[in-house]
Amino acid sequence: MKDIDNIYENIHIQELKELINHKKLAEVRALFSEWPVPDIAEFLLQLDKPDMVLLFRVLPRRISSEVFSYLKTENRNELLRGLSDEETRNLLSNLRPDDRTNLFEELPGQATQKLLNLLSPEDLKEARLLLGYPEESVGRLMTPDYVAIRPQWTVSQGLQQIREKGKDSETLNVIYVTDANWKLLDALELHSFILAAPDNLVEQIMDHSFVSLSAFDDREEAVYVMQKYDLFALPVLDSEGVLLGVVTFDDVMDVAEEEATEDFHKGAAVAPLKSSYPETSIWDLYRKRIGWLLALVLVNLISLEVIASYQEILASAIALAFFMPMLIGSGGNAGAQSATLMVRALATGDIEGKQWFKTMLREILVGASLGLTMGIAGLILGYFRGGYEIAVIVGLSMVALVMVANLIGVLMPFLLTRLRFDPAVASNPLIMSIADVIGLLIYFYISTWILVNV
Repeated sequence: MKDIDNIYENIHIQELKELINHKKLAEVRALFSEWPVPDIAEFLLQLDKPDMVLLFRVLPRRISSEVFSYLKTENRNELLRGLSDEETRNLLSNLRPDDRTNLFEELPGQATQKLLNLLSPEDLKEARLLLGYPEESVGRLMTPDYVAIRPQWTVSQGLQQIREKGKDSETLNVIYVTDANWKLLDALELHSFILAAPDNLVEQIMDHSFVSLSAFDDREEAVYVMQKYDLFALPVLDSEGVLLGVVTFDDVMDVAEEEATEDFHKGAAVAPLKSSYPETSIWDLYRKRIGWLLALVLVNLISLEVIASYQEILASAIALAFFMPMLIGSGGNAGAQSATLMVRALATGDIEGKQWFKTMLREILVGASLGLTMGIAGLILGYFRGGYEIAVIVGLSMVALVMVANLIGVLMPFLLTRLRFDPAVASNPLIMSIADVIGLLIYFYISTWILVNV
């Protein structure tokens, strides 16, 4: 079935390209009307800029703004440069408020101001309101397009309101009940209205139970709350409980993807990219990475100093040098494993900052088990390579190093969270570099103790 769908899709694409070459725009418009919006956006990305602008212009107005919201930032900018002021004005007016805010955030200030001047007074007021909230706040995500009704209305009146206002609403899964001052009283699912008797009052089906967000909450809070309560939309309130807008599932999913990507970047010791990789310049890629690399070099300089301080013990038993890469690598890997587990658990809410002590005790047992297993392997390898004394040194060092590195990986994300830093900053390269320094100190201390003092 999948192959048949692919063949059908290829036929459509070839047909479209033929129509484009012959400038049969009416037929193109008709064919596009049968396509899903994401597929139209994907097709536009395959075209050269002139053809992309041309085809975007012939799209039915009812879907052009939706197609635009699916495009990447660089393609949006190309389209905007190719459209006239009037076409841009129509496009902006048809964009949903949250998508329009997202567009303005990605553009340079001068370009944003130019587009703001093209908006109608009503849209301009709305755009400035959303842009006035802090960056990465829920206020930037919300849309003021929702359906609200009054508690004293009948269910029949509520359904009529839904029919009249629903076409402009971001979602109809939830209907909001407010008083005359727009203070939120309840959030009711649509099926509550469909199943209720038409002459019942809305207040008769209300349960006054809802979950809401503040416009100043961090957008990650929206992801957490929506996942926790399994909701499609969340109302956004001001400090007095007045309904300002709603945040919907599609916007929250975009945020979840962005935050996960940001954590991946930080976990690899890369400053998070503000746009997708293809859209990021070589200079920005360099700038986002060089800072961490230089910082890690400074940390590694400490390792060099540790080795220099123990060069005599190394000279007396050259076999010790053979096991240094294995030991510091094992410690770094153990620390990176535990740090990754903790960062992800903190990000998903599986554990909280106050649970650090219980988690530490748990990981002491895990680290001891890992260390003993790795220590036995080190003992065996050390015996065959350097004899009895080297075997004891390597085995004991492996046990201690893995346990300590594991604890560092566990505790650092908790410490960063306590200091109000993103725990993802506890990147694998950073953990491994710190483990290298501590591992060398442990290794040479045990070596000195056994070879010199025993």
